[in-house]
Amino acid sequence: MDTLLLARLQFATTTSFHFLFVTLSLGLVVLVAAMQTVYTITGKSVYARMTKFWGTLYVINYALGIVTGLVMEFQFGMNWSGLTQAAGNVFGAPLALETLVAFFVEATFLGMWIFGWNRLPKWVHLALIWLVAVAAYVSALWILAANAFLQHPVGYAARDGVVVLTDLKALLANISLTDAFLHVASAAALAGGMFLAGISSWHLIKRTSETEVFRRSLRWGVVAAPAGGYSIIHFGFLQEVAIEQYQPMKLAVMYQDPHRLELARQAMLQRFGQGDFAPPSWIAVPYQVMMNGAFVLTLTTSVCLLLLFRNWIARLRVPLYVLLAMAPLPLVLVVMGWIVREVGRQPWAVYGLLTTEQAASPIPPVLVLASYIGFTLVLGALVVLDYWLIVKFARRGPRHTPLGTTVAEPARDRLMAF
Repeated sequence: MDTLLLARLQFATTTSFHFLFVTLSLGLVVLVAAMQTVYTITGKSVYARMTKFWGTLYVINYALGIVTGLVMEFQFGMNWSGLTQAAGNVFGAPLALETLVAFFVEATFLGMWIFGWNRLPKWVHLALIWLVAVAAYVSALWILAANAFLQHPVGYAARDGVVVLTDLKALLANISLTDAFLHVASAAALAGGMFLAGISSWHLIKRTSETEVFRRSLRWGVVAAPAGGYSIIHFGFLQEVAIEQYQPMKLAVMYQDPHRLELARQAMLQRFGQGDFAPPSWIAVPYQVMMNGAFVLTLTTSVCLLLLFRNWIARLRVPLYVLLAMAPLPLVLVVMGWIVREVGRQPWAVYGLLTTEQAASPIPPVLVLASYIGFTLVLGALVVLDYWLIVKFARRGPRHTPLGTTVAEPARDRLMAF
């Protein structure tokens, strides 16, 4: 057993699991906030039911996603002490700010939103969910800022073998950050849209009594999905332009272009000297899955968008089955994209500064294996629980959502009965 390989597998597994929760939460929170905005302005009860139904599913996914994030944090100290010692002064600050935003701002306002139904003024209550949405995206920005430094280190100075942050503005203006953040936000819009479209399609196939809720939800999802899809493609190609500048070998391997590979090898030789600085060639496979899957989803949802005219999407029925079947696909694609971004950086932990081997902790492989098995079992259980709860509450429909319901106080009930 190899300690480095096990540590990498562990981080890849936990990150991929966590990213599933994050992507769906980012996509859903904006849609839920938009639904409540329409309800607050128009006063139409159908939008209140939509907000409570989709808000319930969002809360389930968010709560379990927080736990998966906690598991990830432990690994920096356990398996990657070399990374934290050499560069923790730089990427530790964004991670700390992300934790502050996620746990103290986002979670606080979300709790107030959950328990504020029928208790707070409607505009105050609406402001809370928008604050949750803003905090969620600020949190994602800080995480990607830390990751962007690992991809393309900027705004730092090396002192006695330790990297120190010297320019926060440069860190936030990193060429590896801007398009990546917009790419992730677009993926969230696609995932949220397909989530709405898939569950709404299931209810319409089953000829639900809540036709108005799911007909409108289907429209929202079918509008959000292609909008996210086109943005994903746009910002994805913009990322490739940037990657060619600071990680030419990654792009050459992604494309499997012999000419690009040779040019990249020469560039690596001039910059780092002799050595193998090429990432594994198999990253071309998840890259193709991600890219072609995004094109298929965008094209399919664009056709469904046209079929909204005169409600042909429901009258034909077939598009409903297609949307239901394709609903999980965005989550598969975001994991593929994350694999390309991270594995394509190899053999570097901090590109050009610290190799992955130097970043790993000098601990026995059996300890890493034990934690890998434990974390995988915990995260796997959380994914299964998340799926089970979402399916359970999604099947119930908006009439049985716990969000926004008022529970009578037992003591008062007993007094009135007496």
